[in-house]
Amino acid sequence: RTWKKILYVDERTGATDLVMDPSNPNKLLAAMWDYRRWPWFFRSGGPGSGLYLTYDGGEHWKRLTEKEGLPAGELGRIGLAIAPSDPRIVYALVEAKKNVLLRSNDGGETWRVVGKGRRVGNRPFYFSEIRVDPENPNRVYSLWSQMSVSDDGGKTFRILVPFRHIHPDHHALWINPLDGRLLIDGNDGGVAISRDRGRSWRFVANLPVGQFYHIRVDNAVPYHVYGGMQDNGSWKGPSQVWESGGIRNHHWHEVDFGDGFDTVPDPRDPTRGYAMSQEGYLVRWDLRTGERKDIRPAPPEGVELRFNWNAALAIDPFDPDTIYFGSQFVHRSTDRGETWEIISPDLTTNNPEWQKQAESGGLTPDVTGAENYTTIVAIAPSPVKRGVIWVGTDDGRLHVTRDGGRSWTSVEKNVPGVPPNTWVPHIEPSRFDAATAFVVFDDHRRANWTPYVYKTTDYGRTWQSLATDDIWGYALVIVQDPVNPDLLFLGTEFGLYVSFNGGRRWIRWKHGVPTVSVMDMAIHPRDHDLILGTHGRSAFILDDIRPLAELSDEVLSEPLHLFTIPDAQQYRVAQPAGSRFPGQTDFRGENRPYGALITYWLNMPGLPRPEEKERASRAGESERAGPEEREEKKKEPQVEIKITDADGKVIRTFKGPAKLGLNRAVWDLRRDKFKEPPRPEPTGFFRPRGPEVPPGVYGVTITFKDREVSGKVRVLPDPRFDIAPEDRQANYEALLRAGHLQEIVATAVERIQQTRADVKAVLTKLKGREEKKEKSANGRSPVEDLKKAAEDLQQKLKALEKRFWQPPDTKGIVAETDVLSRLRYVQRAIASHWNRPTPAQQAYLNRVEAQLRDVLRDFNRFFQEDVAAFRRQVRGANIELLPKAKPLKLE
Repeated sequence: RTWKKILYVDERTGATDLVMDPSNPNKLLAAMWDYRRWPWFFRSGGPGSGLYLTYDGGEHWKRLTEKEGLPAGELGRIGLAIAPSDPRIVYALVEAKKNVLLRSNDGGETWRVVGKGRRVGNRPFYFSEIRVDPENPNRVYSLWSQMSVSDDGGKTFRILVPFRHIHPDHHALWINPLDGRLLIDGNDGGVAISRDRGRSWRFVANLPVGQFYHIRVDNAVPYHVYGGMQDNGSWKGPSQVWESGGIRNHHWHEVDFGDGFDTVPDPRDPTRGYAMSQEGYLVRWDLRTGERKDIRPAPPEGVELRFNWNAALAIDPFDPDTIYFGSQFVHRSTDRGETWEIISPDLTTNNPEWQKQAESGGLTPDVTGAENYTTIVAIAPSPVKRGVIWVGTDDGRLHVTRDGGRSWTSVEKNVPGVPPNTWVPHIEPSRFDAATAFVVFDDHRRANWTPYVYKTTDYGRTWQSLATDDIWGYALVIVQDPVNPDLLFLGTEFGLYVSFNGGRRWIRWKHGVPTVSVMDMAIHPRDHDLILGTHGRSAFILDDIRPLAELSDEVLSEPLHLFTIPDAQQYRVAQPAGSRFPGQTDFRGENRPYGALITYWLNMPGLPRPEEKERASRAGESERAGPEEREEKKKEPQVEIKITDADGKVIRTFKGPAKLGLNRAVWDLRRDKFKEPPRPEPTGFFRPRGPEVPPGVYGVTITFKDREVSGKVRVLPDPRFDIAPEDRQANYEALLRAGHLQEIVATAVERIQQTRADVKAVLTKLKGREEKKEKSANGRSPVEDLKKAAEDLQQKLKALEKRFWQPPDTKGIVAETDVLSRLRYVQRAIASHWNRPTPAQQAYLNRVEAQLRDVLRDFNRFFQEDVAAFRRQVRGANIELLPKAKPLKLE
């Protein structure tokens, strides 16, 4: 809870490594680093860098210098490691005029150079991590672009992990202190595990982590999500899959590698598109052929193009063949990148002091393009009016053209309250008005975490600040809802915010969205999903945000309100590629719930508040839950949801959550399940459920207490099938017929089980009866006669029940000759498709019906004769347990 500063050098210097002697917790070695990074340049090394030693827990420190063996002159970053098996041995990877690996054999008092060269490491500012084997003090690991290892105390290194198998750029390594063979590596691509000291590795593929820079979508059904990730390429993946098991890793396609940034699909063909990697390397990709054609613009004669690490890319909303790309100029291509023209002057400050990236790095040059500056980072064509294009730069310039680039207007000086030269990472042209745009400014690179969010309605002549005290963290992206112009979403360094009144007030959205940097967002124009690209937790989808667009003061005041229900898409669920049982080694993204999303508002006293991570309630969910879960659900308030067909007949009833505010339930597009024979908890593969309804319009009614609201939902057919409505209806009616037969079986089994229970009760009562002395002709007393009759009847009931179904207590695996087993088969067969039942399926259904008719004949005769006779015998013994029952009929 409390901390004490024990080592400080100056305002330019921070601590970069700290190790503790495992045999003496008061002995510490600390590495201090004199380092500065600006948006356009960085310097590693200076007088503040150094190595410090303390023996009293930091009360007093000794600075080690060249007298103790450190390199002379200024130092940069230093990485430290103590040998766990011999704390006298310490290693230091030191950035200096010549980068070296030092070793101390006296606990850090004196040092000598033992290693140098590229195999020891590169890019000290980015890496400088070393580790020592817990059992062998001479085995040293160095983490850099590759991973190298020394077995001779640092004198020589060999490459242990090259640029293949697992992702390069290694930053963290854990070695099992009890078994040095077990290594866990953290790199720019994730986590990898080795159990043989690094000879072979297993990538950990089930961690939902990723650093997205941009998010795009297409209009496929279902649509895809596109985006580039830091040092992990550019990707295309499904928003949902029509397969079992959720969205798996193999569903994602890498369309380009490098540090992935904007990835834009061709609006006409989702198998083609554009992707950009660091420093403006632009490709046009084609997933059908695997081609990734370089289409980067060439510089004009005598001019060097300056591309940002994350350069701006856009596609024209009115012409899918036209794309825009940003250097210090706006480049336009009208033929998908084959040829380019520059349509703007240099729109940056063009400050030469901010263009010295070739000198960046300090003691060790590090010219990667990450510090490229005075560049364009945002290009945003208006979706309302052709020729209106907004452009933002990393050095604070903001321009707009209204004539397709023939003339440009600088408007950043019209924006009040923004420090000069503040980064412009995102511009959102309004979807409703060409003169309106939203802009965020980001100044965190200069240690300013203030959120800057602005709106203009006059092409940038005047601006209104939308940033309020409600917002935590600097702003990164803003999007406007395509239905409600006052519904805005804001991504900040610490999460997602929503405004229902055009930005006058912001609310932190916590439901399903963690505290994470939201770098980019997109709203799907057809499905109205909100897609988030986060820098750390990969991508999120908020399904169907239309209810948020419909929220109003009037709705908020209603006790119960049903929002417009989006069309519900039916689809066949396929088995995904690969193993059916892959275990937990692969990440599985959550699919959009199958069925109709039913969203409603509740505002009544006494309702519980929604939990932040609450899932949507799904029809039939209580049937899948265990007994404890179901009992817990019963205690919570719930709404009743009824689904009606075109004739107004109720075909489905289920429960939904009843929390204060927004609630969502999901109808799985099935009618109520048919009556089942009494059984314990469902086990195995079989989960009873009703048949899928045919496509069409259905009624939805929600009831809670004395309130009731109604709406409609349209069920759409699977677009991959061409089935005539009458054939689909024939399939449905066949399943209804089979369900009717199932309910007769269930009623018969229920009656048999009740009769068996009554007979058992008779036997229980007979145990307490005194036997009469007289015997019958067969030598038994009346009590013995009744007991024998009861036992015989029980055996006949068991045999009769097995003709209807296989009771849950059936031992082993037996031949499925009973009615219900055969009925289950034909139900599965007909439900395996949506077309008219095949002749074989129809014949099988007729056969099962005939079998049931025969069994019912014996059933009715048995109850009319055997059970009736036993009832009379029981009544003669003054026991009344068996009620009379009417015969069962198929009709």
